[in-house]
Amino acid sequence: MSNKLAVENAGKMVSIRPDIRSYSRISYLREIYGDIPGAIDAMKLAVDAGSPGTESTEWARVQLGKLYEQLGEIKYAEMHYTIALQNRPDYPYALAGLARIAGASKDYEKAISLYRRADSLSNDYSFREAQVEAYQLAGDKQNSLLVANGIIDEMEKASNRMAKGDSSGHYADREMAYAYLAVGNYDKALEHALLEYNRRPNNIDANETVAWVYYKKGDYAKAASYIKTSIQTNCKNPTILCHAGLIYAKAGDNNSARNYLQQALMNNPNVSPELRMETEKTMQSL
Repeated sequence: MSNKLAVENAGKMVSIRPDIRSYSRISYLREIYGDIPGAIDAMKLAVDAGSPGTESTEWARVQLGKLYEQLGEIKYAEMHYTIALQNRPDYPYALAGLARIAGASKDYEKAISLYRRADSLSNDYSFREAQVEAYQLAGDKQNSLLVANGIIDEMEKASNRMAKGDSSGHYADREMAYAYLAVGNYDKALEHALLEYNRRPNNIDANETVAWVYYKKGDYAKAASYIKTSIQTNCKNPTILCHAGLIYAKAGDNNSARNYLQQALMNNPNVSPELRMETEKTMQSL
């Protein structure tokens, strides 16, 4: 679907039913086509369209916080996560937002505590994946591997249940790919990344995952071919831009690498501390 057609369809949705769902859809489309300020405006309307304290409203508020993180507006992101917790105490996604901010400030003990708390309240693999990196950055490799292997074990069991006909779960191959990356099993990571890609070959996130696995495997030409799809909409997500820049640097395209890495860190966004360190080191070498 083209940028113009997608936005037109979302506009029709709003005119018919101006609610959290329609405004959130517009926000998402603006985000993937590179208009972060516009995405923020739409997500604000989504928040205002809901009732404070409901799960849908506080979910939208957390998404708004994430958009502010992409622009480096950390104080606004933190404000929205705090409001979400005031309106809906112990909301796990707001706790995870505060954990990301703590991690960016190198307060890894606080970040780990918040991620663990979020994980205890909701079975979302992303909370444990974030713990893996936080433990790693804190120098606790033992717990980092323990959590990563725990994720893999649980996901493999869920995958086996689905293969036997259990339809209560959902495909988690993208999450499994990153979990295997965390323990250095690149072959298994690629296997699951490609399973996700084959289901959604035009999806930005699916292509980014395959690209990043090939990058970790050292196959930079293949990585570049997949990351190209992730950035074809002019997406300004700083993590995707960091990945693109790092991949192009290894592929020998220094001009593209410099361009994407500069875009990625232009507003000092809140990205993974480990990814930021690698990005900054690569920029210095270009």
